[in-house]
Amino acid sequence: MKKILLIEDEVSIAELQRDYLEINDFEIDVQYSGDKGLEKALNEHFDLVILDIMLPKVSGFEVCKQIRAAKDIPIILVSAKKEEIDKIRGLGLGADDYITKPFSPGELVARVKAHLARYERLSDKQEKRMIRIHGLAIDTLARRVFVNDKEVFFTAKEFDLLKFIVSHPNQVLSKEHLFEKIWGFDSSGDISTVTVHIRKLREKLEENPADPQYLETVWGAGYRFNI
Repeated sequence: MKKILLIEDEVSIAELQRDYLEINDFEIDVQYSGDKGLEKALNEHFDLVILDIMLPKVSGFEVCKQIRAAKDIPIILVSAKKEEIDKIRGLGLGADDYITKPFSPGELVARVKAHLARYERLSDKQEKRMIRIHGLAIDTLARRVFVNDKEVFFTAKEFDLLKFIVSHPNQVLSKEHLFEKIWGFDSSGDISTVTVHIRKLREKLEENPADPQYLETVWGAGYRFNI
């Protein structure tokens, strides 16, 4: 069940929104002031935040700004203010949507579902672009590699070789197979370049390259990335 934080100081409006959302199988946590809502948002897990702009203690704009700086979740701003400048400001602070009062509860529910679905699709894409094994993280689109949260730089061929090997964990990959996939048999190089690049990968990945834990040599057969 998706959990939603509703920050709204008008009790009757908050109760109406909560009832409609709960009917649609959402778990709702209601807070009636900006400071309490912000504290909840930053310290607990929520899948989406519905946030009124005119709040006591801390304004909705400030709450939105601080949530967005800390978390990547959908934020829907709600306001009785119809001026375009307020909408522009809210979206500029990182809100995903802006709804002007009065609005139908059904519209709110529809927008909530739409934004949750969009974030799930984006999250799926993000996970597909990332390869994570042990302390190793590879961003396949940005071509960046992090070892224990520290970025390590690889040449183009080193990156291609690492990505291919890590994408086939626990499989023995021969030098011939690796050379064909990364360099191509029509390359001007020779198969010994695989050995050279494997050594470079170990120097950048392994705590002790002489006794590799992850990128293992299988004598007479090739290499295996252990997980």
